[in-house]
Order: sequence, then structure tokens, then C-alpha cells
Amino acid sequence: MINATTLSSTITTFASNLIHEEHDPSQLYSTLDFSSLSYLEKQWAAWYIFVGNPVLATGLMSFILHEVVYFGRCIPWMIIDRMPYFRKWKLQPNKVPTPAQEWECTKLVLATHFTVELPQIFAFHPLAVAFGMATYQVPFPSWQTMAMQIALFFIMEDAWHYVAHQCLHYGPLYRKIHKLHHKYSAPFGLAAEYAHPLEILILGLGTVGGPLLYCYLTENLHIVTMYTWITLRLWQAVDAHSGYDFPWSLNKILPFWSGAEHHDFHHMAFTNNYSTSFRYLDFIFGTDDKYRVYRQRAAAEKAKASAAAGGVKLSKEQKDAIEQKLLAETEREGIIAEEKAANSGWNAAFKGTKVE
Repeated sequence: MINATTLSSTITTFASNLIHEEHDPSQLYSTLDFSSLSYLEKQWAAWYIFVGNPVLATGLMSFILHEVVYFGRCIPWMIIDRMPYFRKWKLQPNKVPTPAQEWECTKLVLATHFTVELPQIFAFHPLAVAFGMATYQVPFPSWQTMAMQIALFFIMEDAWHYVAHQCLHYGPLYRKIHKLHHKYSAPFGLAAEYAHPLEILILGLGTVGGPLLYCYLTENLHIVTMYTWITLRLWQAVDAHSGYDFPWSLNKILPFWSGAEHHDFHHMAFTNNYSTSFRYLDFIFGTDDKYRVYRQRAAAEKAKASAAAGGVKLSKEQKDAIEQKLLAETEREGIIAEEKAANSGWNAAFKGTKVE
């Protein structure tokens, strides 16, 4: 394990290293046998040699990756929103984002990326090195090692997000910070990072802090694993806000995966479903009770309507009408819950559906 004194000393020189760290590019890999590397590993080394400064190389690569992955994942959802064929899988089909809403989201997200996230991204390399993370080094770890680490990061981040998200529903924190993200009761992909800068920092700590803690304890983490993890986490965040639940969505394959169907309800009802990637914490602590009641009511109403029609199977239009009625009721309750939360202290964050 890294000596705590050494870690403290390294972090103390953080700002200086960030600005002045220089390496002779030819010395980064002076003893490396390039013939033993894969194509991607060679390109990785070539990038660091080309830039010459590992801090700058990591910062540029990290920021470009973030923008490409985030907007690259949002664009397909924007296209799907414009295709009526997919409306049958939209969770709130009467609420399709307008170009004005998408542009408003894009402006705020870009402003946050350049003013809040960019400085942190460029500061990450010295911090990663201080915690013992491999950055420019090659070869990469095995895919088995990466898969195990990423699975652990998903679990760690989900637990952090579950607690931090509920704290953000505390009256003052909700009013000043989290309310912005709840502007849309029917979220869409671009709204995944439509949030207050402090919310980005608080929830982002779970994405970065877990891997850094793991690295500090094990001294066994490569930044390429971080990149893979962050790519998957961004995809998950955008998909959870997409507003669509397809027959092939991941939550249909992995029942414990949250997916858009789970998180969409949180935006609509306000008081339930605080986790990001998984469902089990909400289930264990009872913070999905309203969601489960909603699903049970929908099934019961459909069964009742079918029985009233003499056991005839309901048409899709009839099922949709029942869903829309329940959605409208749930959203009205959510609006009331949000107003109470914004004007009170602790709300229902840790008490399931009760908003006193």
C-alpha cells in the first residue's frame, strides 16, 4: 500500500506538477519492446510520445473522450425522438422533447463541461499518479482484470449515488442544487448532465472516487480501465434518461439493472428510485415502494378492464390509455411532493413515499 506520508507529499506538489511536469518523450518508453504490443497499445504510446507531456496528453484525451462519448450517445436518442415508429416504446409518449428544450440542455451541458469538468479533467493525471495509477504505461491490463474492476466500480458508484442522491432531495440542497436536474419530469438523453455544477461534483465523486480508492488500496489500476468504466457509466446515464424502454433493453435481460423505466419514474414521481445502475438498494431500503405500487396498479387496472370486456385481450391503445391515466396521477403527486421538498427540510428521501 502507498505510504500515507508519500501520498500527502505528492498531493502537496500537485499544482506544480500539473503545470510543469515535463518528460523527454523518447524516455517514456526507452526500455519497451514495441513489437510485443497490440495495435491499440502502440497507438496509446504514440499519443503520449507525440504530445510529450503526460499531463497534457491525458487531459486532452480524457476531455475528447468525454465529449465524444456523451454527445455520441445522445445523438441517436435525438434521432429516435423524431421517429414516430419508436413512440410505442416511449415511457411518456405524450412528452417528446422539443428542439428548444434540446438546445437549452446542450448550452448548459457544454458550459458545464468547459467551465467545471475541463479543469478537473486536466487535474486528474497528477492526482491519478499520486494514487498509484498507471497512465502512459503499456501494455494494458488483461480484459479479465478490467472487467472485474469495472464491475466493482459500478457497485461502488451505485451505492454512493444512492445516498448522495437522497441527500440532494433534502429541502435546501434540493432548492439550491438538485431542482435544476428535475426541470424535466419526462427526461431525455441530453438531460443526463443537465445539472448544477455542485451536483456534477457531488455525484461525480462516486464515479472517480471509487476507482481512486481502489487504486490507493491495491496499486493495481490503469487509466485505460478508468476510460472504459467512464464510457460505460456515461452510456448508462444517458440511456437512463432516454425515456425509452425497449423489449431489448438491458433491464429485460438483467432484472436488477435499473434502466430508463426505473429512472424515468423518479423524474415523474420525484420520491422513489434513487439508484443509478441497479435496483437492489431501492428495493432493500423501501425507496421503490411507490414505483412497485404503480406497477401493481397498472397490471390490476388492465386485468380489470379485460375482465369487464368479457376476458377479451386489450388492444395496445386500451393498455396505453390505462397507463396514461396512471402516469398523469403519478405526475400530479410528484409535483406536490417536489413543492413540499423545495419548501421544507428533510423530505421523503429516506421514507419511501411519505412526504410530510
